[in-house]
Amino acid sequence: MDEQPSPPLDRRAELSEFLRTRRARLKPEDVGLPDFGRHRRVPGLRREELAQLAGVSVAYYTRLEQGNGRNVSAEVLDAIARALRLTDAEHAHLTHLAKPKAHKKKQPARAQQVRGALRQLLDSMDGIPAYIGGRRTDILVWNRMAAAVFGDWSELAPQERNWARLVFLKPEYRDLYVDWEQKAIDIVCMLRMDAGCHPEDPRLSTLVGELSVKSEDFRRLWATHDVKEKSHGVKRMRHPLVGDLSLQYESFRLPDDSEQSLVTYHAEPGSASAEALRLLASWGTDATRAGTTTPR
Repeated sequence: MDEQPSPPLDRRAELSEFLRTRRARLKPEDVGLPDFGRHRRVPGLRREELAQLAGVSVAYYTRLEQGNGRNVSAEVLDAIARALRLTDAEHAHLTHLAKPKAHKKKQPARAQQVRGALRQLLDSMDGIPAYIGGRRTDILVWNRMAAAVFGDWSELAPQERNWARLVFLKPEYRDLYVDWEQKAIDIVCMLRMDAGCHPEDPRLSTLVGELSVKSEDFRRLWATHDVKEKSHGVKRMRHPLVGDLSLQYESFRLPDDSEQSLVTYHAEPGSASAEALRLLASWGTDATRAGTTTPR
């Protein structure tokens, strides 16, 4: 029997929990309000305090936090975002939840396609691990060096080529990342952003449901409602063949498909990590086959 897709994520519940968790993380002194200490019965700001900061009525904000964002204006959302001190990613997430884009007709989910020229670009990037990621943290295409660093994803079924599944369900990826917790946080934050843009996506709902059942760490991080977009930074890894790696990553959103990003990794010139990448490149298919599954 075919597995039935999970129901869409509840956008109103997502909006409610997002606002509640953002309000709970702010203290009165953070926004210049007096703190009455032991008389406070809730963590963070009260609804009436947030409403005052945003310049809206308590009743209006309460309706919004209860998930009723119907007819809310962009100006009000901007004021609430400022009052909550939201990041740009959080502000965008709030807007997606409160003012979802209208779809004229529900379209069936289409497979994510990568242009042939982009595949050629990846293949030409000698010595640079790179891949193209899509919605739901799916890994769409990658080059030989990415396989040498992260493992040969071609050996996985297409539905398993997904960062969330790899990080939370594959023990070897917990061993690969020195700061696994931060990698897990990054993945959940990106999934949350995707959920705000596409709450009706059945595959995303199924993914979230599966991870919630199988991973306690995922359940814990998903409940924070934190969001951010992948940009740039440094990842430290313990590669099973070459040992410690410190790689800088950059993420480039594709201009003709905002749901796809080119992600590249490189090492500081002259560093031990740069030499390790050169060693992996020289091993070619042997390193690719080894991937992240070879014991030290």
